[in-house]
Amino acid sequence: MSDNKRPLDDSVAGGELVKRQRTDEGTVAVADQQKPTAVNGVERTSGLLAPTMLLTGHGGEVFTVKFSPDGQTVASGSHDKHVFLWNTFGECNNYMILKGHKNAVLELHWTTDGERILTASPDKSVRAWDAQTGAQVKKMAEHGAFVNSCCPLRKGPPLLVSGADDCSSKVWDLRSKRSVQTFSENYQVVAVAFAAAGDQVYTAGIENVISVWDLRKGQVSMTMPGHADTITGLSLSPDGNHLLSNSMDNTLRVWDMRPYAPADRCMKIFSGHTHSYERNLLKCAWSADGSQVTAGSADRMVNIWETASRKLLYKLPGHLGSVNDAAFHPTEPIIASASSDRNLYLGELAT
Repeated sequence: MSDNKRPLDDSVAGGELVKRQRTDEGTVAVADQQKPTAVNGVERTSGLLAPTMLLTGHGGEVFTVKFSPDGQTVASGSHDKHVFLWNTFGECNNYMILKGHKNAVLELHWTTDGERILTASPDKSVRAWDAQTGAQVKKMAEHGAFVNSCCPLRKGPPLLVSGADDCSSKVWDLRSKRSVQTFSENYQVVAVAFAAAGDQVYTAGIENVISVWDLRKGQVSMTMPGHADTITGLSLSPDGNHLLSNSMDNTLRVWDMRPYAPADRCMKIFSGHTHSYERNLLKCAWSADGSQVTAGSADRMVNIWETASRKLLYKLPGHLGSVNDAAFHPTEPIIASASSDRNLYLGELAT
């Protein structure tokens, strides 16, 4: 199927469900339609208003997207410096904008309780926001350069880790005024993740190596080489046993993080997505049950693999720019994607 003309799909504009035809010249509404119960004879699998929902409104490239823990809200961060909050269901209205960053929002995460949103920005800060009111509740501004990534601890105290171009990663406690730990590295830190147990953090970047930091000892306990170019995204599996990494070497890798795993911890390598001259910090993510993985890709496609077989299940078209991040819904077969074309899509997957 060519990229310049695609089948009809359903999306929402101006408060109405409309049938749309996408072409190189733009998106054209062609016919009104009621909410479908089936499309081309295939039964619907999610509660989305239509199989594909287009979310527009950001004023710049969209770099990051995440569902709230209850799945009712989508949060997106953009080059326009703002975080948009959208309703997942119904007409996917943008009901709140979080303002305060002085530069792009490169990565965001929800805390496990859904009460806070954490954001990282090139304005040298990490910030925490009240997800209900939109108020900024904490600004963490100790980094000396672009903050590329942040990630909260899933369970336990309100901790998060951040990584920056100042060759450092920092651990923060939202109850403390300043960072509680700082790790100095030899190269810029592009991606970070928190271990499920809260005793380790994972950092990676232009060194092409994942470093595992022991928080109690304050030092690197292990390094995991294997990637051949900058690592742009890290994501911990739902069970906490495996780490997913996306790299500019055009591979996505799964690492065994269990204590007594073999020395070569790389378990699987996925291919099919691409990075480009834009060198965007493309992220990666797991489905809620760990059976599928996805990754940002410069080929404008949303790529989804089956974890066990490494089979590429989906290569979803629609975006007109690099797909910088994608996220699975916590309970329904829905994928959200964020792109340099300034748009987001919510797409329904087969069960």
